Amino acid sequence: MKPVRLPAAATLALPRWALFALGLLYILPGLIGRDPWKSDAGSFGIMWTMAHGTLNDWLYPNIAGMASVEEGPLAFWLGAACIKLFGWLLGDVLAARVSTVGIFVLGTASLWYTAFHLGRRAEAQPLRLAFGGQPEPDDYGRTLADTAVLIYLGSLGLLQHSHETLAITLQGSLLAYFLYRAVRYIELPSPRNASLIGLSLGALVLTRGFISPIALVLALLTCTRLLRQPLPKALGHAGVAALVACAIALVWIVPALLVRPYGMAPISEWIAWNADQFGLPHWTSLKAFFRVGVWFFWPAWPFAVWAIYAWRRERDMLHIVLPLVFVAVLALLMMCDPVLENGDLLKLLPPLSLMAAFGLPTMKRGAINAIDWFSVMVLTMVGAVVWLFWVAKLTGFPPRMANNALKLVPGFTPEFGIVSFLVAAITTIGWIALVYWRISRQPAVLWRAVVLSSGGLILLWVLLMTLFLPDLNYARSYAIVAREIAASLPAGAHCIDSNVGPAQRGSLAFYGQLPFSRVDSKACDYVLTQDSVRARADKEAHHSFDVTGATLLWEGRRPSDRDERFRLYRKP
Repeated sequence: MKPVRLPAAATLALPRWALFALGLLYILPGLIGRDPWKSDAGSFGIMWTMAHGTLNDWLYPNIAGMASVEEGPLAFWLGAACIKLFGWLLGDVLAARVSTVGIFVLGTASLWYTAFHLGRRAEAQPLRLAFGGQPEPDDYGRTLADTAVLIYLGSLGLLQHSHETLAITLQGSLLAYFLYRAVRYIELPSPRNASLIGLSLGALVLTRGFISPIALVLALLTCTRLLRQPLPKALGHAGVAALVACAIALVWIVPALLVRPYGMAPISEWIAWNADQFGLPHWTSLKAFFRVGVWFFWPAWPFAVWAIYAWRRERDMLHIVLPLVFVAVLALLMMCDPVLENGDLLKLLPPLSLMAAFGLPTMKRGAINAIDWFSVMVLTMVGAVVWLFWVAKLTGFPPRMANNALKLVPGFTPEFGIVSFLVAAITTIGWIALVYWRISRQPAVLWRAVVLSSGGLILLWVLLMTLFLPDLNYARSYAIVAREIAASLPAGAHCIDSNVGPAQRGSLAFYGQLPFSRVDSKACDYVLTQDSVRARADKEAHHSFDVTGATLLWEGRRPSDRDERFRLYRKP
């Protein structure tokens, strides 16, 4: 028996304007006014180099001369194209993030339509009530789609990565699009739908390699077998999808092989990186997966676990089989990754959010109310603390809070910003209105349990990206260091060798316009080194370059970073 029994009143759709407003409040803060930070400055550096470079830079992704071909070029092509189109109007940093907005829209819309199509299927409908009044299939599908998106937006792991110009961000959105195409294919197996699946697979190959697309194809074939679809037909359509995916991947592979940008072979490096992403399951990856996943997937994973339990007797329903199979296959893939990173977990968020959306209607009213009150109390309290720290850093009272707020950014002078204050104040008023609506109206709508958690998380993000954005830029950006190095570099210097990392190189090249050595450059007259102040011996600190007899022109670091250190030398 189906575990869902709902009246039509519980499936009132979230107003479109409210869903769009939440989406805008979610994605725009953190894009506007934020400098490239260490987490995404390297990716921005690739986009900026492409936009201001030659065909070689588009075929051989690099950060001002530092090779970075491992992941694939698609995400960087999109950012570079946006810089070309909008850089004159928005500036290069914000223009690159236009692609981030598009990627966010792709992932969110794909998830919404996936949940909608699954939710309106006959086997997903709630039990018919004795005297009628159950929801219509389309109404139920829209409600589940809204719920899935709210759970997706409320997930802690998505928050930071969705605002960064990273390949893993595009990969997560493309995986959501693949899920949508997979649902449409299972509903109507045809060469056209198989070709559209191949489109998503090809884009995934160009984004972060071929390991994940292979796993997705295997997961989809597993779904077709569990749903008792003919195997020969499914294999034939898988072949069509593979051909389309290969054709899309060749858009980069063939020119790169023919042109050999900078005399290099990016495809061999790309294949080698892909091979390193897969191995036998390892205890280290397993521990990292569960240690990070507990908070990364919150609050999706508790609802998803409940969905598995609630629907445990229904083993041939698409809305349970599809997300469960994809979660299992992708989780196993991550445990086979020898170098699992936090961003890799983004792949699991779309299927987990889908599963969680179908678990929510089966929960008891008391459990949903408990989630509501927990969200209201915790998120309101944290929001109030953020406001108190903002007042303390500006006024110096309370003294302890002011000291704690400013000791992380030594040398920083806080200032009052009227625009950021108004945005933060209006968002806070909106949160108070949302809480009042929940308490006063006692709505029966299904999505009430997740709109508060998503809205509260958005509130905290907006407060941080408005009230504390200058502090965060000061602490995490390399803009100050870049300008100091540029001021210390003699006029006429045209080449700098360096061992700085990808994020540092991208930031220093952009903010300081430093002439780093190119991919095919010879030795330069200047050397910029990056090391740790903890290094005791000069030999240990500068093992990458011989600076014997070189003249030290500048030495410094970011004010908030006590470990990282940069030195600029002129060779004898």
